[in-house]
Amino acid sequence: MGERFARVVVDSRLPQLDRLFEYRVPPGLEGVEPGVRVRVPLRGDRMTAGYVVEVADARAWEGEVADIEKLVSPVPVLRPEVWALARAVADRAAGGAADVLRVAIPGRQARVEKAWLESRAGDAAPPPPPPPLPEVLETAAVLPGLVEARRRIALECAGGVAAVETAEGTAWIGRWAIALAALARQALERGEQAILVVPDHREQRQLRLALEAVVGVERVVELDARQKNPERYRGFLRCIDDEPVAIIGPRSAVYAPAARLGLLAVWEDGDPLLAEPLSPWVHARDAALVRQGQSGCALVIAGHARSTDAERLVELGHLEHERLGAQRVRVLPAALADDGRRVPASAFAAARDALTSRPVLVQVGRPGHAPGLRCADCGARGRCTACGGPLGQRSRGAAPACRLCGRLAAGWRCPSCDGQRLVPVGRGSSRIAEELGRAFPGVPVVVADGAHERLTVDARPRIVVATRGAEPVADGGYGAVVLLDGDALLAHEGLRVAEEAVRQWAAARALAAEGATVVLAGVVGPAAAALTGDTTVPFAKAELAERRQLRFPPAVRTASVVGTPDAVAEALEALEGSEHLDVLGPVAVASDDRARPGDEVQRAIVRFAYGDGPRVAGIVRARVLTAASRPRRPGAPARLRIRLDDPEPFDGL
Repeated sequence: MGERFARVVVDSRLPQLDRLFEYRVPPGLEGVEPGVRVRVPLRGDRMTAGYVVEVADARAWEGEVADIEKLVSPVPVLRPEVWALARAVADRAAGGAADVLRVAIPGRQARVEKAWLESRAGDAAPPPPPPPLPEVLETAAVLPGLVEARRRIALECAGGVAAVETAEGTAWIGRWAIALAALARQALERGEQAILVVPDHREQRQLRLALEAVVGVERVVELDARQKNPERYRGFLRCIDDEPVAIIGPRSAVYAPAARLGLLAVWEDGDPLLAEPLSPWVHARDAALVRQGQSGCALVIAGHARSTDAERLVELGHLEHERLGAQRVRVLPAALADDGRRVPASAFAAARDALTSRPVLVQVGRPGHAPGLRCADCGARGRCTACGGPLGQRSRGAAPACRLCGRLAAGWRCPSCDGQRLVPVGRGSSRIAEELGRAFPGVPVVVADGAHERLTVDARPRIVVATRGAEPVADGGYGAVVLLDGDALLAHEGLRVAEEAVRQWAAARALAAEGATVVLAGVVGPAAAALTGDTTVPFAKAELAERRQLRFPPAVRTASVVGTPDAVAEALEALEGSEHLDVLGPVAVASDDRARPGDEVQRAIVRFAYGDGPRVAGIVRARVLTAASRPRRPGAPARLRIRLDDPEPFDGL
């Protein structure tokens, strides 16, 4: 065998290393093939990890070529489709492919790898046939032929819960989960894989139970950072096998290896949890759109409420609109009492009627006893003396503490009047639970929030007070749903406040039983009309039309350009000449903690059309490379930082 050369992507966050490096494959490393993990020299004796992307018999680099130092594992964990996706989304976001691969590929587990290699050496048993469809699906139209026709749809799912039989017994889950499981079955019956992405573990649990009932336990693979490392890696290796399996997980699951991908679905694409918090900050929906374009699979962007991003794709003709199911509930807008704090009388009446046979859900905005505290003498907001964060009270009688850093407010004094007494502002979940317990004596009241997690409740009458996103699923559905603190939610500043409110309300409404009453307290206007109507699509259309007029996302793409004044000016100068591009700023912003006093940091917001995305991403990435090559003092922040599709500048609009 003659000489072979490998092109390797190294695991580095440095933008100047975001390219393929060529190495010689030395004798004795015949196992070096595309996708395997290797260790390679980078500078002198410094070694770094990487993945082999290509292997060739001829060298492309004319200079000196170093040898691969070590073959870490013979398992091809970097599949071609994953590398193509990582490279494409990184280029779209002006980021590095290695950052995407760090999210896509879990850490190596040697024992799991050894067992996997041994299992592949033997004869693999064929997977068992899928179980019969649950009765709930036999009478529901679940878009037959969607996977075969490779359709791309924006699916608005009606609410409601249904029972499925699992190995652990009967479980109640959302009908949306059963619908997505039925679509995944279409792919598996064709010998293909399905990837289904959800925001968090609550939806993931429901979807897993639905898939186990619809396609069978043996055909379900979970990829979740909450799993133990060996368990997650074992599931990842199952995806490499190209079995017809349904892969479910949070945002990182969109990068799961699947060479024969038949279906890619994203549930509740408007949920902020699907936005990757690490560089290059690629939203799971955007990664799914890129992957669908590469693989040609069927694509489903689904939710109880239509996001403006999905509606833009529908209006462009990239997605088809579909609606699935119908939920018969009565939604009643209710005015608050004069003090603006009481539960409306109509909510008490609806809860009283429902508690004769079913549980009642009360959705609130904040956990704890008192979300805020103020000075009893002058009314000034109570703030932490260490970090300036707001003070709150987790439970009745608990010591006031900062909601940001957790420091107790012992010996607090008001900086305005020197007062020493704090009084509560607003009502958290535990305080509302206490009030409802007094209003309905003898009725059990339970709290579901970040500190008191509940995934399910049984069908016995009780009051469940839950913060938004923490609502448990009730067996048979809730007899009534009361949505509080909506006025406070809409009072927040932010581009997507109303859209997020409609999404959270629709998610709570979906947990109601057939014929239940849903009370929306203290909210009027388009957001309230979106919940009381049969569909949220008109609301999404109106929101999108308004943002088009103002050139706000998602009508346009944006890029945040942050850095020293000279670096920001050079980046903006390089972007000049685009027909559909405009710049907001630059303006001075708070400097990095590592910046010296007096160092000036500026930020500019660049707005551009989607068609100009590749050009803008290429230009700003080049400017980042130029800035990174210039000397700077040790420990200083980067001279220039770029983030495409950054939502932060619009949170205060």
